[in-house]
Amino acid sequence: MSLDEATRERIEAMVRENPVLLFMKGNREGPQCGFSATVVRILDTLIPDYATADVLQDAGLRDGIKTFSSWPTIPQLYVGGEFVGGCDIVQELFANGELQQTLGIEADPDVSPEINVTEAATEALKQVVSERAPEGHTVHLQIDARFQSHLSLSPPQAGEIEIKGPGISLFLDSMSASRAHGIRIDVIETSEGTGFHIENPNAPEINALPPEELRGWLDSGRSFELLDVRTPEERALSSIDTSVLLTAEEAARVESLPRETPLVFYCKVGGRSQQAAEHFAQKGFTDVHNLVGGIDAWLEADAS
Repeated sequence: MSLDEATRERIEAMVRENPVLLFMKGNREGPQCGFSATVVRILDTLIPDYATADVLQDAGLRDGIKTFSSWPTIPQLYVGGEFVGGCDIVQELFANGELQQTLGIEADPDVSPEINVTEAATEALKQVVSERAPEGHTVHLQIDARFQSHLSLSPPQAGEIEIKGPGISLFLDSMSASRAHGIRIDVIETSEGTGFHIENPNAPEINALPPEELRGWLDSGRSFELLDVRTPEERALSSIDTSVLLTAEEAARVESLPRETPLVFYCKVGGRSQQAAEHFAQKGFTDVHNLVGGIDAWLEADAS
């Protein structure tokens, strides 16, 4: 199948402008196929930020990228302008460490973090294993590049680190292990029953900023960056005065600021802005805030 010049130029620009770019079905927060979800999980483990392109929303892109890369399936990963591969190749490169090298990541294979699993959590994990784990499955702890923690059951994988505790062992990949020192796992009661609560002292600190406090900052003339991480379409419906949309160009400008610059992020309800805040905290910014409840809470507070 031939590739028209306009589509080729569009793909070339996307690959050139994004250091890490994943052509996938769906997006990072909502993969629409298992293969795309697998590559997202691997990238989330390794790096806090990367770009995705949803081929389901663009038939020209879906067909064009296959011709452009001479690769017949989706997802497709590009790093530094170079085609890395599809799901199977990415998994293989991740397992043998070559993907980490390609991304410029160094991990200590001998790291052995201290992890505190409370007695209550130990008993709860043992119960989960006895009741739900197929034979040969163990407890795995994954800490992704945004310091989000996940517990799961699966067979041990090559290269994983086993942390033995009284009554239970945890298996971690090397990147998760490098982020796990001092972590504490406990149980918590929720409306849906007993769950696990994981505290990680290595996670970047994000300050929760209530709408009324942000109003005080604005009224006082305090100097800070107010950043809207929603889409242009969402922003057209409502926005907070003095805020700016966090485009790629705006993100580059913010990254050039002194690291003590106060940053405040907001989205619709606070989820996307939390991720953006964590990204900039990992870049070294020390005074980072997330608007509690997002613009929905802001508008509700203004109306009351």
